[in-house]
Amino acid sequence: MLYISTRGQAPELEFGDVLLAGLASDGGLYIPKTWPPVEVDESWTGLTFPKVVARMMAPYVEPTFTAAEMLEYCEEVYSGFRHPDVAPITRLGEEGWLLELFWGPTLSFKDFALQLIGKLLNEVLERRDTSITVIGATSGDTGSAAIAALAGQSRVNVTILHPEGRVSEIQRRQMTTVDDPNVQNLAVRGSFDDCQEIVKQMFADESLREELGLSAVNSINWARIAAQAAYYAWAVVKTGNFGAGIAVAVPSGNFGNAYSAYVAKAMGVPIQHIVVGTNVNNRLATFLSSGRLTKGEVQATITPAMDIMVPSNLERLLFDMVDQDAAVLRELMDEYQKTGQLRIDPDTSLKFQSLFSTAWLTDDTVTAAIADIERSFDKLVDPHSAVGITAGRIQHRKALVPLVAVATAHPAKFPEAVESAVGTAPSLPADLADLFERQEQFAVVDADLGTVIERVRSFSSK
Repeated sequence: MLYISTRGQAPELEFGDVLLAGLASDGGLYIPKTWPPVEVDESWTGLTFPKVVARMMAPYVEPTFTAAEMLEYCEEVYSGFRHPDVAPITRLGEEGWLLELFWGPTLSFKDFALQLIGKLLNEVLERRDTSITVIGATSGDTGSAAIAALAGQSRVNVTILHPEGRVSEIQRRQMTTVDDPNVQNLAVRGSFDDCQEIVKQMFADESLREELGLSAVNSINWARIAAQAAYYAWAVVKTGNFGAGIAVAVPSGNFGNAYSAYVAKAMGVPIQHIVVGTNVNNRLATFLSSGRLTKGEVQATITPAMDIMVPSNLERLLFDMVDQDAAVLRELMDEYQKTGQLRIDPDTSLKFQSLFSTAWLTDDTVTAAIADIERSFDKLVDPHSAVGITAGRIQHRKALVPLVAVATAHPAKFPEAVESAVGTAPSLPADLADLFERQEQFAVVDADLGTVIERVRSFSSK
């Protein structure tokens, strides 16, 4: 499998190089040259979660890793998750199913890809006898999941940027209480988009990338997308809907999780419809429903992982929307950078509206949704999951296929929001019960590229 950049001006790479690079050298995002076909049918019945992931990932990782190696790594990684099914699927009344993606080390769906990526990175670095500097921006969960996957690795230095005061206290503490010498946390005075822009500018500087050996583990890294696509195949297997398939409802901020469902469909997983839920920072929802994307100010909400105006993974979808014409894609992205405006022609937009539908919720609506879901289904969910479930209930084309809603975080990660909705705060798992007693370590910095570069350079040279 070879990978190309959405901007068309970076060299084609194999998986191991894409894993280490993250962002392409021309500023684009890597995607595979072709979608490897899979046939998820009755023969998959009874497969364990690690086996499903290994099957879905195998064509993407060759020749860097063999199928047998992938199965070995998947079985090792997912054995440490808190639920025997790893990603259990439970009934959500008569309306569908709930895919619970919060049983990993940091109680977030990000663990499903990042725990595996941590293992793959370590293997590649050992084979090449080299080291890297991982730099990432997080709106809450990616940072803690990346740190949990990479802390203590001798060949990796990790710096994570998060927007100061715009992640939950539990999310912050899961990052800042990890006491490993290869981990650095920076709280940036600004929004997630400010953090993400700094990371993108660092990757755009070829000399800096070379000097520091920069790599990324957020969803601009293709391996994240590929690993996440696997649990949509798992949803088909566990619900047994091999023929007509399923619809999925996904809360979305950076569009990585919802785009992973699109990738699964492109591979042949029977997904008929993707519902994308957002909060009042609804530029993604507006684009998917109209073909228009406009920059704006980010509002802080009780769903901080969605407090994003510029979803990074949208570029990968745009690439398909313009028939993988890199020159056209570059023009679109340049225009968006200059004017803050991006528009897809109506006919193209209409084609994609047949697959995607959207809904967005205010904070008050999210609070009411958490209470309604608890009352209707006896399920306690976090605010992001409530957005996805509610968007699905609004937009699902019920006559077609059953709906699988994605629960992306444990409700205990957002105790204040959940308590305000149902009257009681959810408890953390026993192994995290002392989280608020642990010592935090982080620095507060301005949203300034030079400042962050010097922090990363100094930390990586230790």
